[in-house]
Amino acid sequence: MSRPAWLDDPIASLIAPFDAETFFREYHERKALIVHRDEPARYEGLLSIERIDAMIASRDLRAGSLDMARSEPPVQPEDFTFETGYIDPGGVADQYRRGATIILPQLHMSDPVLGEFCRAMEALLSCHVQTNIYLTPPHNQGFRTHYDDHDVFVLQVSGEKYWRLYDTPVENPYRGESFRPDDHKVGEPVEEFVLKAGECAYVPRGLMHDASTHGDEPSLHITLGLIVKTWADLMLEAVSEVALRHPAFRRSLPVGYARPDFDRAEAQAHFASLAETLASEARLDEAMDLFADSFIRSRMPDVRGTISGFAAPSEPGRNFRLRPFVPWRLAGDGDDVVIVTAGGEVRFPAAAEPGLHTLLDGGTISLETFSGLDPDAARDALGKLHAFGLIVPDAV
Repeated sequence: MSRPAWLDDPIASLIAPFDAETFFREYHERKALIVHRDEPARYEGLLSIERIDAMIASRDLRAGSLDMARSEPPVQPEDFTFETGYIDPGGVADQYRRGATIILPQLHMSDPVLGEFCRAMEALLSCHVQTNIYLTPPHNQGFRTHYDDHDVFVLQVSGEKYWRLYDTPVENPYRGESFRPDDHKVGEPVEEFVLKAGECAYVPRGLMHDASTHGDEPSLHITLGLIVKTWADLMLEAVSEVALRHPAFRRSLPVGYARPDFDRAEAQAHFASLAETLASEARLDEAMDLFADSFIRSRMPDVRGTISGFAAPSEPGRNFRLRPFVPWRLAGDGDDVVIVTAGGEVRFPAAAEPGLHTLLDGGTISLETFSGLDPDAARDALGKLHAFGLIVPDAV
């Protein structure tokens, strides 16, 4: 079996023949990108209807791990959920045959293939990437017209979906700033297209859209959701950092500020003074470092092979390299050197730092790399790198 393209370049696997530079300059957070291609098997390695069938038939799924939707008439949770709180597979199949869409939210959390894909995307984008799976029977529609509060890539795995794009009533909505049918009127579509198997669409947040199956086959697609931090988030953190150093930001608002006769002149002068302090004192690096560490620590570590191959690092002559797409940041902490990585941090004695630099700079390492440590400490250092998913055996 050939190596999936997304293992080498996950962005290209979505937008090719467009290149990443063009995408981020002209489309990202601006407008939709529709990628048509004659390659129907492109995403078959990620998911299939047969795998979804097997999941529903063989797993005890709890409520929330599967959902269903139909534009008309709506599906109720009790239609496919037992009173015990578990999903009723028969109810799911019955509602599906009645035109309801099967939804598997956050499937990347339990599916290793989708999980690896998301980790690869996260390593490049520095944002949380999640999957929602939608399987819609022929001639049906799961959702009415709406917009999402996060950007999405839609990967059409099998079947076809007919899409309609409308206006953008809210540009870059906040997370949680959901679509409101009474406030956001849907006009005529500005673009319509059919997404076929192997094709992909990028839909920025705030762009109204709807979709229905096209043709006589069920439609299966993966939605990759990009959960980002914004400049507003960063600025709020920067303000918090300044407030830690300047007590004036922590003073209470003026007494009686909510009264109708309150004179705001003095408050305005104080506000302007705080704004000047913020402009001169706010530090990008402090806020960005905190966000970077928080993002890296919150990722799900990839530790495949660490149990079955736990003895591998102690074997002399074995070479290892950095696991692809693993997030990391090297930091010092007194007598220790620390790798901040997915799930937290891993500590090493300071004498291990040259070997860690060899690894993090793209080189291969072995027990001999940590010659500055005694043999037991060298085995422990290599063993920790392996156990926490930072290294894999070098295939070369």
